[in-house]
Amino acid sequence: MSNPLLEIKNLKTSFRIGEEYYAAVDDVSLTVNENEVLAIVGESGSGKSALAFSVMGLHNRAKIEGEILFKGNDIANLPPKKLNKIRGKELSMIFQDPLTALNPLMEVGRQIDEVLFLHNSKLPKAKRKEYIVELLERVEIPRPEHVYNQFPHELSGGMRQRVIIAIAIANQPELLIADEPTTALDVTIQAQILDLIRELKNDLNSGVILITHDLGVVAEMADRVAVMYAGQIVEVADVDMLFNNPQHPYTRSLLSSIPLLEDEQDRLHVIHGIVPSLKNLPREGCRFSARMPWIDDDVHEEHPELHEISPGHFVRCTCYKHFYFPEENKEDQSHDITQS
Repeated sequence: MSNPLLEIKNLKTSFRIGEEYYAAVDDVSLTVNENEVLAIVGESGSGKSALAFSVMGLHNRAKIEGEILFKGNDIANLPPKKLNKIRGKELSMIFQDPLTALNPLMEVGRQIDEVLFLHNSKLPKAKRKEYIVELLERVEIPRPEHVYNQFPHELSGGMRQRVIIAIAIANQPELLIADEPTTALDVTIQAQILDLIRELKNDLNSGVILITHDLGVVAEMADRVAVMYAGQIVEVADVDMLFNNPQHPYTRSLLSSIPLLEDEQDRLHVIHGIVPSLKNLPREGCRFSARMPWIDDDVHEEHPELHEISPGHFVRCTCYKHFYFPEENKEDQSHDITQS
């Protein structure tokens, strides 16, 4: 594997509620390499988007602690003027909701042109327009010359998402963050968008952070996976290892909630409880413990850490060794986990 393109070290992103700051991203460390897709998965409220916005420097009033090393340079608290030189050029993002990410009062072509002009103002306007039309073709938008002059509301959801991707890749970024890029799109359009991101990654040799709650997308796209819960990374592994040998109770619960064609189950597994709110999030002990009340308290670490249980496979808290689903036989399940 090549040298890390992005290294996140002990990142903590806190938001003020009343007089106190509460960490939505809490002591997160991750790496992303060139030409690699790192998927970050978890339920809504787990801190996935807060992590992405921290990397992009898009939090206005958050307190950022730790390091975000992009090509060896710490960008965690870079002044806006310096950050703007790399944001949108070397570092770019595909936003979750294209309708709110795009300016409704500006034509599509002008919005893409803004990104190009900001980082390459010497390129003549005619050349920029020619390149923008090529970009629209590249993201498989039909009649690109016509779409160039259209407004976002005149386009379908899939077309708007393609415009967002065109903006994100306009300056051929080395790191691309895709935040739920297929949300609210139908299955056919989802597949086209994912194929497009994969092609762009290979063409540009870019690193990709793919944020999603869709494990089917993860299985199709990712090289490595980081599972996030309540602001922390609870498991990291390559994609085959994670699906074939998940260890953390949260990861196993997520995977068990997916219906399988070969499994004739009367009812799906439902994860007990909900993700705690930022203000009520437990700061001590295993953060997932409240959602598995049938597991004894003494199997959790007081200060859970990530343990490397096999090369490249990390799991937080020792409770994974003792976890079982309530509907399973406890003794058999404990034996299986010990042997794995």
